[in-house]
Amino acid sequence: MPIPDRFPPALRGRPFRVREALRRGVPASRLRSRRLYRPFHGTRCWTPPASPTERARAVAPRLRHDQAFSHTTAAQLLGVPLPRRLEADQRVHVTTIGKDQALRVRGTVGHRTRAHLASVVRSGTTHIVDPATTFVMLAAFLTVDELVIAGDALVGWLNWCTVDELAAVVDRHRGGRHIRKARAALIEVRPGSRSPGETRLRLALVRRGLPEPTLNHDVVVAERWIACVDLAYPEARVAIEYESDLHRSDPRTFRKDLTRGEHLKDVDWWLVRATAEDVGPMTDAFAQRIRRLLTTGTAGRHDTRTRHLLASIS
Repeated sequence: MPIPDRFPPALRGRPFRVREALRRGVPASRLRSRRLYRPFHGTRCWTPPASPTERARAVAPRLRHDQAFSHTTAAQLLGVPLPRRLEADQRVHVTTIGKDQALRVRGTVGHRTRAHLASVVRSGTTHIVDPATTFVMLAAFLTVDELVIAGDALVGWLNWCTVDELAAVVDRHRGGRHIRKARAALIEVRPGSRSPGETRLRLALVRRGLPEPTLNHDVVVAERWIACVDLAYPEARVAIEYESDLHRSDPRTFRKDLTRGEHLKDVDWWLVRATAEDVGPMTDAFAQRIRRLLTTGTAGRHDTRTRHLLASIS
């Protein structure tokens, strides 16, 4: 008989606590079976947890009503992008909200915070510290630029909270550890970003003295919509698209990008494509290229080859 069939239905298909199984009449000897996994002391699960979500679910039976996943664990559950060095950390962060004792279980990191500083949201059956407070908590682990990326995700493509909500929580934590970093990052958080790459590109340009580009700009010429571009300098008619690996591996996305570029060329916009190298080892050279295009485009000396070609045909 498969081992799940030897357990009460209420325990099947989910992690459970040993004391709950005993209370439901499961013999202690059965709980010592090698076909059950023991990710954390006092809990059992049917398969080894392999992802942050699965590790959180495995420890969830140990949590009290005043405890919730927080810090990098909450970020992973919310879908916030984190640097690879943190993705490799398999510890589960749990915060106790109030005066009771922090969680002390091997493989977890227990924290405490005062009740007025955090609230709890639910994602399915999982309790998570609210997204805005998670942003402040991440300041202990991230650089300013990494925290800007997290903030852009929360207020942008993930749409978990607003910039005003982030500002309110940052203000509520004034005087706390790492709050200066959170405040510095908040100044640069923008709601229009749609990917970490776009945020890195924007920060790279601004860090090198270039004007801040408009995010996800709709190019409209003669009341006709042409394209929506990742970053733009409308006065100079310069558009920048961040090309992730998806743009190369997905044929439909690749064709769409080519068409967008041709449509922009038709209305005398320059389209510059940026890759991961342009926000890494080649950042300085990329910024210099954009600077030259802005100088030329703002002065009105734009590429008019297409316009001249159309005039000659007509």
